[in-house]
Amino acid sequence: MITGAFGLTVDQNRYLPENGREVHAIVTVTGTASGIAASAGPDAAEVIIVDNSGSMSGDCIYAAKRAAKIAVDGLRDGVAFAIVAGHDRAKMVYPRTRQLVRSDPATRREAKEAIGKITTTGGTAMGTWLRLAAELFDGRGGLRHAILLTDGVNQHESEHQLGRILTEISGGFVCDCRGVGTDWEVAELRRIADALLGTVDIIPDPAGLAADFRAMTEHAMGKAVADVALRIWTPQNAVLRYVKQVLPAVADLTGKRVEAGAQTGDYPTGAWGRETRDYHVCVEVPAGAVGREMRAAWIKLVAGGEVQASANVLAEWTDDEALSTRINPRVAHYTGQAELAAVIQEGLEARRAGDEDTATARLGRAVRLAGESGNTPLSELLAKVVEVGEGGTVRLRRQVDKADEMSLDTRSVRTVRTRRAADDA
Repeated sequence: MITGAFGLTVDQNRYLPENGREVHAIVTVTGTASGIAASAGPDAAEVIIVDNSGSMSGDCIYAAKRAAKIAVDGLRDGVAFAIVAGHDRAKMVYPRTRQLVRSDPATRREAKEAIGKITTTGGTAMGTWLRLAAELFDGRGGLRHAILLTDGVNQHESEHQLGRILTEISGGFVCDCRGVGTDWEVAELRRIADALLGTVDIIPDPAGLAADFRAMTEHAMGKAVADVALRIWTPQNAVLRYVKQVLPAVADLTGKRVEAGAQTGDYPTGAWGRETRDYHVCVEVPAGAVGREMRAAWIKLVAGGEVQASANVLAEWTDDEALSTRINPRVAHYTGQAELAAVIQEGLEARRAGDEDTATARLGRAVRLAGESGNTPLSELLAKVVEVGEGGTVRLRRQVDKADEMSLDTRSVRTVRTRRAADDA
């Protein structure tokens, strides 16, 4: 039983003008330190997938093997794990049979020995690798986490094939994706990470793999509660327009809805440790007359099949313009952060297509949004792609390191807390 592990609060402006319909709210969920620590965490399982296609030869495969060994060293005793090598097929590295083994000093030593024998061969078929991981996780409860490392594109599967596999395995485990070097496609790994509630990032230099794998493993081992969901009820004739995670990164959960009863849906959020995440919920309700009040949504945090916390999203119609036109600062902040991610990606895509006017406009907008919101990390990455002159004029840099461009792309979805929230922390 999980008790006292989560807190849930809602921040919104509940007031709508006469005939207003759209209600916005920021839902903050916190895995409390004391509650998470006291929770009897479920079994954990980890699958490490290392690209061993021909393009990984040389420094990449040596660095990948070292990183995988470090990840194995980071596994707690008792964690079920496996190592998979992926090329145009998926191959078990450790154990040799298609199963997970429990982590202990002996199995970790054997796994590292097996990792050391990985050689490069063949092409790249990431969906096949992920399907094997799903098979290994099949039937398991608890925390299920995978790491996927690649240096190339998914050349031995069509987009349709990959999409079909992602649909089949979605919800089965969380997968963090890492691209080493600059010959892989950000959109491709983002597609995988988004489908599997994971993250994507670039490791420009193979030498950085070890530190990143260590951090990912430590983060995964810090989770204590698996399969947590936002359960959202809306009244009849209302439409839930979207549910988006907006902190620590933008991720659209709308399409992941699982029906959970009349006018109710579950939106998966993955596994949790001691952390805080924010979600932007938008509901369209039937227009109301001045003075009417209603519950626009009832939000519950569900873990282990039990409701851990709940809160209401409210709507009240008023003819007081000062109330109805007030924009909630947290809603405004995260709306801007979501737009920031979108215009960066649109701008970079336009730049790659040679459309300098669109690229300049989008990335210029990104510079302004990043500055207004205090997103210093993205401001610094943008400065490597554009030049900002006097008066805020923006110009594309003629020479941009590909790794800098890809870093901006992969990290465009990372958000920062509102200044008020940061001050209150």
